[in-house]
Amino acid sequence: MIGEGAEASAPQDVVTLRQLLAYDEDGILRLVLAPRGQDAELVGVIIGDEDGGRPYAGRIVLVTGVSAEAGAGAAEAVREAARRGAGAVVVRGRGDGDPAAEVVAAARETGVALLARGGWADWADTVEMLRAAFAFAAVGTGDRLAGDIAGGGLAVLASVVARYCQASITVEDTRFRVLAHSATSPEADPVRQSTILGGKVPDWRVAELRRSGLLKALWTSRDVIHRAADGTDPERLVVAIRSGGEILGSIWAAADGRSFSPDAREALRRAAEVAVPYLLQHRLRVSSNRRREEHALRELLRGEGDRRAHIWSLGLAPELPCVVLVAERDLTTAPVPERSLQALALQASAHRSAVRVLRESHRLTVLLPVPDGDEREALALARELDSLAAAMPDAPAVWIGAGRLVGSPLEAADSRAEAVLVVRALRERAARGAAPGRTAGAGAPERRERPVRHAGPGEVAQTVAVLRVLDAVRPLWETQGGPVHDMVLADLAAGGELVRSLTAYLDAAGDVPRAAQSLVLHPNTLRYRLRRVRERFGIDLDDPDTRLLVTLAVRLATGGDRPTGEGI
Repeated sequence: MIGEGAEASAPQDVVTLRQLLAYDEDGILRLVLAPRGQDAELVGVIIGDEDGGRPYAGRIVLVTGVSAEAGAGAAEAVREAARRGAGAVVVRGRGDGDPAAEVVAAARETGVALLARGGWADWADTVEMLRAAFAFAAVGTGDRLAGDIAGGGLAVLASVVARYCQASITVEDTRFRVLAHSATSPEADPVRQSTILGGKVPDWRVAELRRSGLLKALWTSRDVIHRAADGTDPERLVVAIRSGGEILGSIWAAADGRSFSPDAREALRRAAEVAVPYLLQHRLRVSSNRRREEHALRELLRGEGDRRAHIWSLGLAPELPCVVLVAERDLTTAPVPERSLQALALQASAHRSAVRVLRESHRLTVLLPVPDGDEREALALARELDSLAAAMPDAPAVWIGAGRLVGSPLEAADSRAEAVLVVRALRERAARGAAPGRTAGAGAPERRERPVRHAGPGEVAQTVAVLRVLDAVRPLWETQGGPVHDMVLADLAAGGELVRSLTAYLDAAGDVPRAAQSLVLHPNTLRYRLRRVRERFGIDLDDPDTRLLVTLAVRLATGGDRPTGEGI
C-alpha cells in the first residue's frame, strides 16, 4: 500500500530557516543575520502592513515598502516586525553587500532573523520561492511514495509514480509541455511517442481532449479521471496538480499494454500533492533564470557589478568579440504601438542564438556576438532592423545605431554608449536635414527623402564627436553667464525666434539668402533679426570667439542633441 511504513506524525507545516535556505537553490534570499540560529521555525509568509496591525506570530515578513539602503526607515520596519512577533524579516538587497548598518543593528537588537533579497530578483520571485518551500515542507516524507521521491525532482517523481502505477508517466504544465516523463518503451503508443519527442502534447490532441470534455473535467475535478482505451490509444488516468485554488499542471498515466496497479488512483492522488513544490520550483526557476539573465544583461550594458559573473550568467565567453546595437523609437508619435520594438526584438533574436536582447518602453538594446570579428555584420543587422521597422504600417520612426566592435562582452558598456550616441547623431542629422555620408551639391534641387535611420559610428563620426563635446560642455554652460547665455535664455522664453534664426544662419556658414530660404523668410527679415541680436544683447557675430560661443549655445539649446533617458 502507498501508506505502508508511514510515520505517525502529521505532515510538517512549518519550515526552519535552515530548510528554507537549502530549498532556495537560485539564491533569491541571502542570510544576513540569524540571532536565534538557523533552526528557528517559521510558520508562513506575509507582506508587511498588509494585515492591519495583527501579530506576525513567527512568520517571514517581507518589507516591500522601503529599501535596505533607506537606513532609518528600513531599521524601524525591522523593529516593528520584531515587536509584532516576526520570525524573520526580508528587505530589498543592495547588490552583493549587506543592508545598511542601521538595519543590521536593528535585527541584532531585536533578535529577529534578517535576510536580503537578491538585486536581480523581485518580490514576486520571493513570494513564489517561499510558497514552494512551505509546500515542500507540508508534503513531508510521511509515506513510501513521498519518501521515495523526496529531493529527487520531477524526473524522479515520474519514475517512482510509474513504478507505483505500473504505467508510463508524463508530468505536464498547464500548456501541456512535458516537464518530466518516465522511461518510454519502443512499444509506447504513437501519442506518447509524439509527445515525448516534441516536448509537448500535439495541438490536434489538445483540441480533441477539449472537444471531448476531458480537459474541462480535469481542470474542475480534484479526483483522478479515467479515459478508456480507444484503438491504439491505451487506457489513461490523469489528475490535476493544484496548489490551493491554482492549477499548476497534470500527471498522465498510460497503461501501455499493461493493467494499472490496484493502487494506481491512490498513487496518482498522492503524487499530485507531492508534485506541487516541484512544479512551483520549476516555474520559479524558469522565471528566475529569465530575470537573472535580464539583470545580468542590464548590469553588463551599464558596466556595473561583476561583469565576468554577468557574462557567465548569459552563457557568453569572455574572449568573444561583440557589438551593441540600440534601436530607439520616436516618442513624439502618439499613440505608440508596442508591436514595433517587439517585432525588432524577435528579428534580432533570430539573427543568431547567442544574441541577447533587452527591451524597454521605448528602446531595444541588442548584444550581438561577432565570432569572426567582422563589424559589417552589425551594420547588416542594423539595416535589416531598419527595413523591418519601415515596413510596419502606422508604426513610429525607429532609429538604429551600432556601437564599435569590442573584443569582449566585458567591454559591452563602451559599445552601448557609442550606439546611443549614434542614435542621437541620426536624430540630430535628420532634424537638421543632413543624411549621413550624403550632401547635396551647390544649387541642387531640394529633395524630400526618408532620413537615414540606421548607421554605425564611422558613418556619423563627426556628429558623434560634436555630441561628445556638447555633453562635456553642457554642465559648464548651464552655470555660465554673459550676453550669449542671457540671449538664449530670454529668446527661448519668448518662443525661440532668434535661436532658430541663428541656427539657420550658422548652418549656412553666414550665407543670409540661403539661411533665409531654409527659414522661409525674406533675407531682409533675417538681417533685421541678426541686427536685433547685436543691438539688444551686444553680440558681435563678426567676432570668431563670439561666433564659436553662439554656435555652441544654439546647439545646446535646440534640444535635438540632448541625451535621452538612459533607461538601462
